[in-house]
Amino acid sequence: MSSISGNQQPTLRGYDFSDMTEKDIRELYNRILAQGMHGLCFSAYQEGQSPGIILPESQIQRRVDIMKPYMKWTRSFSCTEGHEHIPRAAKKLGIKTMVGAELGKDKDKNEKEIQGLITLAKEGNVDIAAVGNEVLLREDLTVDEIIDHIRYVKEAIPKHIPVSYVDAYFKFTVYPKLTDACDILLINCYPFWEGCHIDYSLPYMKNMYYQALAAAKGKKVIISETGWPSQGTNFKDSHPNGINFMKYFINAQMWSKKDNIEMMYFTSFDESWKVAAEGDVGAYWGIWDKYEKLKF
Repeated sequence: MSSISGNQQPTLRGYDFSDMTEKDIRELYNRILAQGMHGLCFSAYQEGQSPGIILPESQIQRRVDIMKPYMKWTRSFSCTEGHEHIPRAAKKLGIKTMVGAELGKDKDKNEKEIQGLITLAKEGNVDIAAVGNEVLLREDLTVDEIIDHIRYVKEAIPKHIPVSYVDAYFKFTVYPKLTDACDILLINCYPFWEGCHIDYSLPYMKNMYYQALAAAKGKKVIISETGWPSQGTNFKDSHPNGINFMKYFINAQMWSKKDNIEMMYFTSFDESWKVAAEGDVGAYWGIWDKYEKLKF
């Protein structure tokens, strides 16, 4: 992937957009997008689908093919209901995989997810194993229960595969024993959801990252999610629109490349089902729209 080029130099707040038209920003966005990124979160559900259905392998393969030119890694969120096809399809195309077992309050479902993750790891389809995502943030399990699951997976899969857990960046400061249990730290960083204005979103995200880095005690820290919605209702000083979506992407990718920050960008495709949990903005985080067309 080539280096980012441009006529302007980044500032502490990121790229200087002050003299740029919308057309200029769009051109820069597309140039950076074409250069590719470290990683991209996988959005599995097309229009009319939601969790609980069984995803067809052909649908997964189509979306992996669309995403392939833009990423080195992909992150998946579940190991059941067809999501197990994601890492298998990705590895066949030479894409590295962060594979997540979805954990929640349902113990039977948790067991199926963990066994699915173990199976995929033993097949050679997992480069990083993520045992749960934002489970503490949702208060679905205790930190000790999560650590027990992490230890179980570590014992069951090949030793060279790092095992971790994903949550908001600050959870690893609050729970140092969780940090100790993880081989690496996987952090979700959303200035949008903390009401940050787009003009200050890059330094805000950097502060999130460096807080987790301080808690990591020398372990690698990967940003497992970050992004900005392209439309919807404002959240405090965070305004979702196309211009801000492109600005955030530009700044995140420029920082990722310049400082060698491993980042899984959220997300690939718009997914309408997320409105129920996140409000109208939930449907508009994708680089591609719900019809699998690039937005900008």
